[in-house]
Amino acid sequence: MRTVVGMTPANPPRAGRREWTALAVLMLPLLLVSMDVSVLYFAIPAINADLAPSGSQQLWIFDVYAFAVAGLLITMGSVGDRIGRRRLLLIGAAAFGAASLAAAYANSAEMLIAARALLGIGGATLMPSTLALVRSLFADPTQRAQAIAIWSGVMTGGVALGSVLSGVLVEFFWWGSVFLVNLPAMALLLVLGRILLPESKDPDPGRFDWIGIPLSMAAVLPVVYGLKEISAEGWNVRYVVAVTVGLLFAALFVHRQRTTASPMVSPDLFRRRGFGPAVVLNLVTMFAMMGSAFFTTQYLQSVLGKSALEAALWALLPSVPIGFAAPLAAHLVHRGVHRAHVVTAGFALASCGYVLLAFVDTDALTLSLVACGVLASGVTMVMSQIMDLALGAAPAERAGSASSLMETGAEFGGALGMAVLGSIGTAVYRHEMPDSAPAAAHETLGGALAVAEQVPGRAGQALATAAREAFTDGMHAAALAGAVVLAGAAVLASVTLRRVRAREEPCTENAGRADEVSPSGV
Repeated sequence: MRTVVGMTPANPPRAGRREWTALAVLMLPLLLVSMDVSVLYFAIPAINADLAPSGSQQLWIFDVYAFAVAGLLITMGSVGDRIGRRRLLLIGAAAFGAASLAAAYANSAEMLIAARALLGIGGATLMPSTLALVRSLFADPTQRAQAIAIWSGVMTGGVALGSVLSGVLVEFFWWGSVFLVNLPAMALLLVLGRILLPESKDPDPGRFDWIGIPLSMAAVLPVVYGLKEISAEGWNVRYVVAVTVGLLFAALFVHRQRTTASPMVSPDLFRRRGFGPAVVLNLVTMFAMMGSAFFTTQYLQSVLGKSALEAALWALLPSVPIGFAAPLAAHLVHRGVHRAHVVTAGFALASCGYVLLAFVDTDALTLSLVACGVLASGVTMVMSQIMDLALGAAPAERAGSASSLMETGAEFGGALGMAVLGSIGTAVYRHEMPDSAPAAAHETLGGALAVAEQVPGRAGQALATAAREAFTDGMHAAALAGAVVLAGAAVLASVTLRRVRAREEPCTENAGRADEVSPSGV
């Protein structure tokens, strides 16, 4: 079918029961991949007792998954466009299941790190494939918006659910159970995916850009690594150099994509109205979400004194309105509200969440949860709409590349949010701590509380109180900075999306080409 840029097909086929059932199947890998980000939160003490990893190994057990996902997203999106998104999804599901089994029965820290790296590789194949297949399943723009709203809610909720599931499983089973839970879902996906999911791919992808693979990884990994370390350890020359090196490789990658005959990421994507702004705004949404998580998780445990499992259970409450936020945004656009207004309202709502967080004191559980709920709802409204905008703007044969670009931007945004807002909070914390406090207490709240436990009597209590108040002050400063960033994003969305039609369907890159879609995969 040929479509003209800026024109909507007169009667796009509407999805039926089969397509909506296929969407439910697609939510399985998405939920598990998003849960795997946080699934080790409560398992790590048991892993430490069993495998005795060094401090460096423990960090790699946590971080290697995210690094593998971030580094391979662009590559896997391009691979899916070439070999077929369903095929890549099923290959990734098999790899994810095998790596989960290996991680569950790892008998050394090195083996667990390797298994987590394989899980990241599998995750990098699953995430862009699910979103690209949503593009293929739902040709009708209204139904696609509803499907992407569900996709956004599942991805956001999965991160919160992962930590709780981890706590429950470790409470009743052994730490390997947090990985074994992946196996039934992946087995179900391998069976039902072949039956329900259509195959879709670019019928004429050209030669694969082998040089682009190392360039994309060299661009993404140093930047993500540097930003993550800055958020955890503070500013350091090594981490700044890592970010700089990554940006230099990013420039080389962009030059390569603009000059090669068959790029991994077609520059034409950014010429389509709305796609470029969608990538930038998606980055800002993850900046806000991960930046707030840096503080709220510590606030619940170290300031309010909740146990890890209690904190995770309380953190589920802000996830409740997420289930309504994305469908509400899709409904408003369907009823005729311009997408720019909905996205702007979402950013404004999220900014209000940060403002509420700035009023949280050292004993304000309810207000902190309300602030997180408001923030998460606004972010989810924005995410669902800009994902729909990006997929609607991209030609069908480039759906995998478009999805991977959006998710790579999200990885950058999350790392940047933790680095920037975390640095602001840490700077204020150190400034507010009394000069008489021990050096270790000036570094982090956790360090201060550890020192306070060793100081007897009122002096220890006073140190703990001062540290909690200093951390809360730092959270206030970071929240105000986050509110300003989101307010600026609201203005940017209002300006850049104003001329983008809510239901704008693109043409393919070549009018004579059509995306190959067949239930049989032929």
